[in-house]
Amino acid sequence: MDNTALKIDDNSIYAKDKDGTWIWEKNYPKDINWNLDIDNGNMLNVFDTAVKKYAKSPAIFFGGCEYSYAEIAELVAKTASGLQKLGVKKGVKVGLFLPNNPATVVFYYGILKAGGTVVNYNPTYAEREVLYQMQDSDCKFMVTLDIEPLFRKLLPLLDKCDVEKIILCPADGKNLLNLSMEEKQAPLMSMAELIANDGMVEDVSINPDEDIAVLQYTGGTTGTPKGAMLTHKNIYANTYQCSIWFNNMEEGKDAQIAVLPLFHVFAMTVVMNLSVWNGMKMMLVPQFDMKDVLRLINDERPTHFPAVPSIFNMMGSYAQIENFDFSSLKFCLSGGAPLPAEVKKQFEEKTGAFRVGEGYGLTESSPVVTCNPMFGEMKVGSIGQPIPATIVEIVSKDDGKTILPIGEKGEICVRGPQVMKGYYNRAEETAKIIKNGRLHTGDVGYIDEDGFVYIVDRIKDLILVNGYNVYPRHVEEAVYMLDAVEECIVAGVPDKTRGEAVWAWIKPVDGVELSADTVKKFLRDKLSPTEMPRKIIIKNEPLPKTAVGKLSRKDLLLQEGISKS
Repeated sequence: MDNTALKIDDNSIYAKDKDGTWIWEKNYPKDINWNLDIDNGNMLNVFDTAVKKYAKSPAIFFGGCEYSYAEIAELVAKTASGLQKLGVKKGVKVGLFLPNNPATVVFYYGILKAGGTVVNYNPTYAEREVLYQMQDSDCKFMVTLDIEPLFRKLLPLLDKCDVEKIILCPADGKNLLNLSMEEKQAPLMSMAELIANDGMVEDVSINPDEDIAVLQYTGGTTGTPKGAMLTHKNIYANTYQCSIWFNNMEEGKDAQIAVLPLFHVFAMTVVMNLSVWNGMKMMLVPQFDMKDVLRLINDERPTHFPAVPSIFNMMGSYAQIENFDFSSLKFCLSGGAPLPAEVKKQFEEKTGAFRVGEGYGLTESSPVVTCNPMFGEMKVGSIGQPIPATIVEIVSKDDGKTILPIGEKGEICVRGPQVMKGYYNRAEETAKIIKNGRLHTGDVGYIDEDGFVYIVDRIKDLILVNGYNVYPRHVEEAVYMLDAVEECIVAGVPDKTRGEAVWAWIKPVDGVELSADTVKKFLRDKLSPTEMPRKIIIKNEPLPKTAVGKLSRKDLLLQEGISKS
């Protein structure tokens, strides 16, 4: 998508001011220019620049082991050279089946340097899900850790796809620069064997607008797994946009916790690529453990903490949270799911953290679209304003074309240089989501007079009760106002008389007793009769979550044996 399409002479109703500015620009953060000129860069240039500027600075901290940018660069070059010797070149797909580990970063940039395309996999996926993605993406190589539960999951699948080799990396993430040679029988290959070379890499000519850097899988708006083709320009642009927006970062000095999995698009851009852009240190956490992360914040003094609402919720609810020092944090970013106002308030009050800002994005936009500002006005409940060079419009759900006025609810649509090229081998699915130059997100929302965007809910998650629209997020926000609630998921359940009924699943704070009647009484003056849950289920165990830590409505309904089809 050409950035020239975003100039001020656009005919959108949000750009009608006499001075030619967009509505969000009137209340935009100081010192940030929305009309950002984004060049045709790529993340390899960003990586090489970071290595030159911050060679001796720490790039990765993992399990007590630290790697400088120069050390990571040496590993990236050797990895790229080894991959090219295996036949990796432009268009060849290499899958990363990895939790957060130094090898994750090394192979991500190594694959790009070799000219290949990264395919991110969730290592917790079942074999059936992994096989589908291997087949659909046309992967030729897979990279995972040298632990049996991971590579044993892949081995039985090789006869059913085109994967030629599995590369095994040390799980402990240590001594990567001094790995001993350990040859594996085909189709297994050790990282040590791969990088046993001089690090000479054949130059690859990259067309940033066309060449696919990452194939990132998503359920999209239809639920069918699809590979979003993110070009070099898409990922470069979104990283650049984020670097402008998060403007309190000190190059070569800051650090952020990578508790979000790097195989997810949120962490890929906001943690890994943004850290490289700014010469930050990444503190890699392979699996979220609250006490371990609290100790890391307390002892290692990170400055930025991106996470999902459930993590902020668990921390804010932790009885001993005040024993940990959060004063080093300059900003906390919440994404991946709606951030309940009460969760934000509780975390900020209990930790004394500067502020938690909510952002919004999706896989198809690399992912960041909007965010609340680091400084200045932050509207609670809003997902913020469009980041630089990004246009957000609210389009009628009825015709999919008409742009709606300020305050009216419709589908959130996006234009910008971070919007994907399309879905891999799915032209029809691409045409359904990119129409009239806009990415249709499948989210319902509105824009206020200051250009702040609000999400009401997912179109597909709308609950139709007797013909009336009920938005699960609105009900969940009300439930979270009750102090005894730690987690809540609201969903529509088929109902013979109403079409659908509103049900709520609630996990109370540990040690607190809570009944459905108590919740109903609390909600009586906060929800309309149509919105009031017909059934409230109290669960004493955590509610199901995705690998990123988002509460999962889909998995909960599956767990409960409820089908909406």
